Amino acid sequence: MYDVVLLTLAEGAGDACCGSDACAAQPVRAPVRACVDALGAAGARVETVTAHSDKEIDAVLARFDGPARSDGLTWPETDSKTRLVVGVATDGQLRHVVRRLVRRYAPPPSRRPADLAGDRTVPDLPAIAVLPMGPAQQDLIAQLDLPRDPSAVAAAALSSTVRRLDLLRTDAGSVTLDGALVGGQAQGQQLTWRGRVEVDDAVLTDGNEPVLACAVGNAGGYATLDGLPLLNGPDPTSGQIEVAVAVPVVSRSLLGKSKVRVEVRRARGRAAAVLPRDDEVPFVDDGVTGTLTRKRSWWIEPGAWAVYTG
Repeated sequence: MYDVVLLTLAEGAGDACCGSDACAAQPVRAPVRACVDALGAAGARVETVTAHSDKEIDAVLARFDGPARSDGLTWPETDSKTRLVVGVATDGQLRHVVRRLVRRYAPPPSRRPADLAGDRTVPDLPAIAVLPMGPAQQDLIAQLDLPRDPSAVAAAALSSTVRRLDLLRTDAGSVTLDGALVGGQAQGQQLTWRGRVEVDDAVLTDGNEPVLACAVGNAGGYATLDGLPLLNGPDPTSGQIEVAVAVPVVSRSLLGKSKVRVEVRRARGRAAAVLPRDDEVPFVDDGVTGTLTRKRSWWIEPGAWAVYTG
C-alpha cells in the first residue's frame, strides 16, 4: 500500500494566497480530516504537512526524487510508492505547488539531457491528487472534472488513473495551469490598453489600437469576458495555447452615426507574447492578480504535469 503525503499551504506561503477570501477561510480543515480518514480506511499510511514557506514545500517534493543520475540532474521518480495530495482553496495555490515542482526538476539549458523530449523543458512531473478546500465554483478542478468529495479524492490518489495535462511556462519564471486575462476591468471599470500580441508568427494586434482584453488560455477559466466569448474551446491536452484579443471597432452609418462593435481575433500556437505599450496593464493569471509592465511570454509544455482522476 502507498504512503501518502497530504500537503496544504499556510496562509501567506509563497504567492499562493494573495489575500483572497478563499484563502482567509483556509483554516477550515474538515476536508483534510475527511480525506485522511478515507486514506487510512483504505490502508494507506498518511502524513499531513502544512507548509509555511517554499523551503517546506520543497522538502515534501524532494520525496519524489528519483535515483541519482550520472549527469547530476535531479529527476522525478517514475514509479514512486508515495502519493501526493495537495489541499487547495484556490487555483493560485495549486499553481504555486506545480511551480515548485518545475523549479525542482527543470534542468538548466546548458545541461539539457538527451532523454528530455524535444518539445519540453521539464520531465514528466509527479502526479497530484487535488483536494478542494474552498467552496464549489467554476475553478480548475471543476473544469478538469476532478473529484471534490474528500473520499473520492482519496480513492483517486490511490488509483492508477492519471491524466497528463499541458503546462504553460512563462519567461517570468512562473507557470500557468488555466490561463491569464490581460486587461478586462480594474476597480470595476472597463479599460482599454495598447500592446502587441503575438502567437507564434501571427500578430493579433500591433500595439497601435486600443484593446479591451487579451485572454491566454490553456483551460477555459478565461474563455469569456462579461458574456463575450473570447477563447473557442481551449483544451489542456491539445498541446497548443489559445489566445484571443477583444478590440473595439468604430464604424459609421450612411447618416454619420458611429457604432462600436467588439471584434475578437483568435489564434493557436506553441508560444504567445504580450508586449504592453502602456506603463501598467492589470492582469490575472490563475486567479492571481498583478500588473504587466513589460513583455510577458508563455510557451506550452505538452503533458508536463498530471492529476489523479480516479
